[in-house]
Amino acid sequence: MMRKYIFHPFIFISESLLMWILLAFSFLQPCKQAPTALTFSSCKNLRLENLKLRNSQQIHMSVEDCSHVKLAHLSITAPGASPNTDGIHIARSRRVHVTDCTIKTGDDCISIEDGTENLHVKNILCGPGHGISIGSLGDHGSEAYVINVTVDSVTLHGTTNGARIKTWQGGRGYAKNIIFRNTIMDSVWNPIIIDQNYCDSAAPCKKQKSAVEVSNVLFKNIRGTSASKEAIKLSCSSGVPCHGIALENVKLTLKGGSGVAKSTCENARWRKSGTVAPQPLYPHFRTIMSILEFRFS
Repeated sequence: MMRKYIFHPFIFISESLLMWILLAFSFLQPCKQAPTALTFSSCKNLRLENLKLRNSQQIHMSVEDCSHVKLAHLSITAPGASPNTDGIHIARSRRVHVTDCTIKTGDDCISIEDGTENLHVKNILCGPGHGISIGSLGDHGSEAYVINVTVDSVTLHGTTNGARIKTWQGGRGYAKNIIFRNTIMDSVWNPIIIDQNYCDSAAPCKKQKSAVEVSNVLFKNIRGTSASKEAIKLSCSSGVPCHGIALENVKLTLKGGSGVAKSTCENARWRKSGTVAPQPLYPHFRTIMSILEFRFS
């Protein structure tokens, strides 16, 4: 029997300004010091609707070790400069549906972590924030597994990332069977990015051979503007290269039309279908193109 939890319209407001200031100007470990506003743990057949969350000290909502979850018509807001205020955090959960939500925070609108399986995200308005992120995965040499994720019909406004997969060097496991489709990017800094060399550390991360394998990823029907010159970035591991990456009907232009958007590809096996602009180029090929442009300019 499905348990149905409905909130009409209800608002959680957290007085977080002081905590945000402390986190920004101290050596606190934010994920250990500040609470998550709302956590669902080990739930089955959960339905949550018509809820507003505002100004959480850190993550607004976390879904952990759950199955058969439906989240719909949620409004989650925090200032764009508020640190680590993810909208919806999903980990170790399966058969989760997130639909018709507006998320405006200072971190990932939706963060998809280890153990996520059969996740469907649709009709999301995201921004400001860090976009829709799978990961980070494989930190501190850990194993991580994410499979069967579909992100459909998302509009991103002014986010630092759009469709993102991020993994640490030295990890193990996989992120596979992932679809980002029907997405509009409006002045997004990194519209499409796979980063197997993610490093969120004050000191440079050491190069390592092992990595979380990234495969069977489709970016389809994605259009809009990039706030940076690099609209597509496929930065994969030399030891465990990305493979099965597909770009289909992708058109990203530079915001304001001042120049041409570019893309890079490193250690990734990819294919295209339909129109893809800009097309990823391997670093050595981009060097050749730059020389040619200089000679004939």
